[in-house]
Amino acid sequence: MHHAPAVSTTITDRMGWTAMALVALAMYGNFYVYDSIAPVAEMLSSQLGYSDTQIGTLNAIYSIPNVVLVLAGGILVDRFGIGRMAAITAGICLLGASLTAATPNFYLMATGRLLYGIGAETFNIATLAAVALWFPTRYTALAMGLTLAAGRMGSLSADLSPTWVPGVYAAGWQPPLMLAAVLAASSFVAAAVYWWYERRSRFDGKNAPLAQDTGFQWRDVLHFSPAYWTLVALCVLWYAGILAFRSTFSIKYFQHVFGLPLDEAGQMNSVIFLTSIVSTPLLGWLCDRTGRYSAILVCGSLLLPAAFIWLHFVGTDPYVGMVLIGMSYSLVGAALWPMASKLVETGRFGTALGVMWVLQNAAIAGSNLAAGWLNDVNGASAANPAGYGAMMLFFLTCSSLGLFATLLLWRLVPGRIGDQRSGS
Repeated sequence: MHHAPAVSTTITDRMGWTAMALVALAMYGNFYVYDSIAPVAEMLSSQLGYSDTQIGTLNAIYSIPNVVLVLAGGILVDRFGIGRMAAITAGICLLGASLTAATPNFYLMATGRLLYGIGAETFNIATLAAVALWFPTRYTALAMGLTLAAGRMGSLSADLSPTWVPGVYAAGWQPPLMLAAVLAASSFVAAAVYWWYERRSRFDGKNAPLAQDTGFQWRDVLHFSPAYWTLVALCVLWYAGILAFRSTFSIKYFQHVFGLPLDEAGQMNSVIFLTSIVSTPLLGWLCDRTGRYSAILVCGSLLLPAAFIWLHFVGTDPYVGMVLIGMSYSLVGAALWPMASKLVETGRFGTALGVMWVLQNAAIAGSNLAAGWLNDVNGASAANPAGYGAMMLFFLTCSSLGLFATLLLWRLVPGRIGDQRSGS
């Protein structure tokens, strides 16, 4: 993948962590916006009369355009540069978040989420490319883990916002979404500062260029290994199981099934990120040290179906299930993306990442729509909490298939993966 000139080793050591901090700050606001729907889901239903299918659509529509556009986004990052595209796409996210908060009309709100999705996935590509730019050989998984932890702090803040700013939620559905737009503005500012910082650091006459390739070619897909495609299957199934639950329906689920008030339901949902914020960077460091990505992925993917079994079939203390999801989120998040970067040649990484995110977004969109439809068909509500059973069985199925894919990956890549990439 063609990036702008790389920073020298000396500059990376001295300035790379500052660059990563700016990217992480931008990710904080971006993740907050994504997870701003779940805390207001009940109010969208009770105050605006939205169905669960409509609520699911607000997050599904984020992913639908990226089934196609995420490949174009990767090409644009390569063509116009990491910092520039990070700032531009953060600006698009700000426009989308502002439109989402502006009106109770479902179609306009969905249009805002669509705009946000168009910007956010390309923004995420730019942030991963930024980490790879500043940490090309060492500390890769640790730096990615720290950046992801900052993003998850944004999601955690969204979950806990009913507790931290109860007056905002007491005023109805709109002020919480306006707060999300403010956080989107902070993300845009951080991305713009990163662009300036990157340009100042790269063009000081001391930097050597990275190797370049010819850009995206569909024939590159033919060179990807069975291990890569198995990792893709894990990515698709695991995210389909976890994100539609955590980011769309979980808070509403806790309110209706376990009888929790909004603030306590948000706190329960935040357990995932409380678990993962500290552990993901530590596990990233462990990945760097051991190189045993497959074993870590097996442990992480095992915990997700166990969590859904606990929540649906045991149904005593949801805290246990959410801790299991948080541990899964930590383990998989720490190993998945760094492993992807090591299973393909450097010149094909942009293509590989684009293919993964195309399929991932299709799965997330489908999962949100399927879960909302299952809830509506089965009459899921506070008066009928059993109606959520079909949704939970659907998530359990996705996560169990993801576990199977991970076991196959462990068989294909049982040992240590070093810093070398291969296309075989």
